[in-house]
Amino acid sequence: MARTDRLFRLIDALRRLPPPVTAAQLAAETEVSPRTLYRDIDTLRRGGALIDGAPGYGYTLTEDTALPPQTFTQEEIEALVLGLAEAQHRGDPALSAAADTALGKIIATLPDRMQRQAQHAAIMVRRVERPPQPAADLSLIRRACWDELALDIAYVDATGAASDRRILPLAMVYLDRGIMVLAWCVLRQDFRKFMADRITSAGLTDDSFRPRRAGMLRDYVAQMTANRH
Repeated sequence: MARTDRLFRLIDALRRLPPPVTAAQLAAETEVSPRTLYRDIDTLRRGGALIDGAPGYGYTLTEDTALPPQTFTQEEIEALVLGLAEAQHRGDPALSAAADTALGKIIATLPDRMQRQAQHAAIMVRRVERPPQPAADLSLIRRACWDELALDIAYVDATGAASDRRILPLAMVYLDRGIMVLAWCVLRQDFRKFMADRITSAGLTDDSFRPRRAGMLRDYVAQMTANRH
């Protein structure tokens, strides 16, 4: 692992894990020996991060100069914790991990009192089971949306009919019982909704539709709103 990537992982671990974090935990997170870990902590300290602690006592990130200080109301903190906890539960592995690290970064920028509020929020998300994950790679679909690249998908509709489609993915909508992909279907030359659990495979193409995504999505949402009235 490159040294820069390792230092980023170390600072993320200090943000996320309940303090004080032992050297053994940090070494496991960054996949290095204790000796290398101590050198990396010294490097972060020289870079401006205030890290309390020492070998045998554990470490606490008391100030992270890489992030500006943030202030939120108690209700805003509760909303952030609730929203990110829901993303951790409902998201695919990449999105769930991103929600976890995002919460750690937010908490690291809060004053002490607000940090305690975030770590002991009055609102919690608990689910008996995680929702089943679709066979399609959701991180690939998100990338196609952001990069405005067409996708080739294999799709099975509600009647069981299978087809191959090229779509221009516009957005992903998280519903109560599944995930819907809003897209322009090249085959039908119209906007279509595709349920993620019916996409059996998806492949990224070099067919770019930049910079049309934002405008197409506005048109699609306007069309759906008009159809409801």
